[in-house]
Amino acid sequence: MTLALFDLDNTLLKGDSDYQWGEFLVRKGLVDAKTHAEANKRFYGHYTNGTLNIREYAAFTFKFLSEHSMEQLDQWRSEYLQEDIHKMISDAARALVEKHRALGHTLVIITATNSFVTRPIATEFGIENLLAVEPKIENGRYTTEIDGIPTFREGKIERLKGWLQDRSETLEGSYFYSDSHNDLPLLEIVDHPIAVDPDDILRAKAIARAWPIISLRS
Repeated sequence: MTLALFDLDNTLLKGDSDYQWGEFLVRKGLVDAKTHAEANKRFYGHYTNGTLNIREYAAFTFKFLSEHSMEQLDQWRSEYLQEDIHKMISDAARALVEKHRALGHTLVIITATNSFVTRPIATEFGIENLLAVEPKIENGRYTTEIDGIPTFREGKIERLKGWLQDRSETLEGSYFYSDSHNDLPLLEIVDHPIAVDPDDILRAKAIARAWPIISLRS
């Protein structure tokens, strides 16, 4: 079956869900505002310029998760979805997902953001298949470590190949939508790479290779 793969942050969403989660925590007074906001901005800068150390970043973002119960985290996450995420989803993004659903394609969100933040967002889009960075869980609580291969840069390809093998599917006819040059490794191996509101590096690559460029911000 044809795959329709979607990056999440700044692709299906008008913004970055991981960064916005940090802003939510600051707004709610759940973390030290100055320290957390500065670190959040610093790591986001590393991501945009292609120098992010994903495990260092995970240790930062998972620290808050590790300090609270699953039940309390779920409550805060529900508030975050209602207050922040819903307004980051455009009608155009929903329409794109529904177009591929109507074509009978297998829908997959593949993101470098962790599954705690992104699982309910995937559900909001009606997408069952989510490949995300997985926080390690021990004794019923999150730790500050990544479980398995992180879905970041080439790691997206590794995780996707494992997922495909488990389902006896291939990349034949596949689509992948992304905004980021960090996703060039995966964009280069699908049959239909599409740049969505791309960063400057990806825009230049897309123009040079005659890849479609679209916007979901309208």
